[in-house]
Amino acid sequence: MEIKRDSYLSQLKSFAWDGQVKVITGIRRCGKSYLLRTIYRNYLYEQGVKPEQIITVELDLARDIRYRNPLELASYVRSIAEGKSEQYYLFVDEIQMSDEVPNPYNPDGAKIRFYDALNDLKELSNLDVYVTGSNSKMLSSDILSEFRGRSDEIRVHPLSFAEYYSAAGGDKTDAFFDYALYGGMPLILSRPDDEAKMSYLQSLFSEVYIKDIVDRKKIKREDVLSGILDLLCSSVGSLTNPSKIANSMNSVQKRSGESVVSTNTVSSYINHLEDAFLFNECKRYDVKGRSYFDYPNKYYCEDVGLRNARIGFRQNEMTHIMEN
Repeated sequence: MEIKRDSYLSQLKSFAWDGQVKVITGIRRCGKSYLLRTIYRNYLYEQGVKPEQIITVELDLARDIRYRNPLELASYVRSIAEGKSEQYYLFVDEIQMSDEVPNPYNPDGAKIRFYDALNDLKELSNLDVYVTGSNSKMLSSDILSEFRGRSDEIRVHPLSFAEYYSAAGGDKTDAFFDYALYGGMPLILSRPDDEAKMSYLQSLFSEVYIKDIVDRKKIKREDVLSGILDLLCSSVGSLTNPSKIANSMNSVQKRSGESVVSTNTVSSYINHLEDAFLFNECKRYDVKGRSYFDYPNKYYCEDVGLRNARIGFRQNEMTHIMEN
């Protein structure tokens, strides 16, 4: 099954050989690795690039575990590309699994990180560097801040309906209603029935996204994070803000004393959800300056299938789903 992602391929083509590190970001399981290792690789082959000119490092695999050491990674890539007349492409997948290692020349100094290795490799004029990262130990947005203007971001989203239909085919109306219910996470297309699709989406929340945020951000109040998720998913497109959410949780759940949820806690947890690409905040376009603090915002889930799974596939109002 081929899924066309032409808009992202166009971005990769336009950024090629611009001297920057190409950073492919987005929610986990949205197809970042497929975009790079399948779609873009096939395009390069069509342009005459030979397989040996593409250096692929998959840090989540045991065979490449030594390259989690950024010094080993830099040494390996230089041994292939440095001093050669051919052009090379470096694909590093799951970059968040890279380790920090002591500086061998200054053991008590700052540790060597993958940012250092990639910035070093970027100086090779015959090497074009591409990385993907998920949110297990380090959110992809952190990569961009570390490169400080020396990278291009390709933000990947779950499948649009056009992309979904290019692979699903069949009656377009039926395909749209399936898309509105199960969303555009690419692996949905390979699930055999409704039960398998529902189970997959629910497991993404419980086994992937929430665990990522809890582990990385050291969340102490998982019940609060869970409540915020339920509320945001249930009311996508509704005007709200952290203060209203905190008041609602305290009132409905009859919280008191140490169990009271503060506005700061809600604001912090929503930021974590946005950093993990699960939600997007939408501000009013006609509000300026300090007035932003006086107006509520809207929050949209990155994928309607994830939103529906979180609330048990209830509240399938098409108006809310269309707005999301």
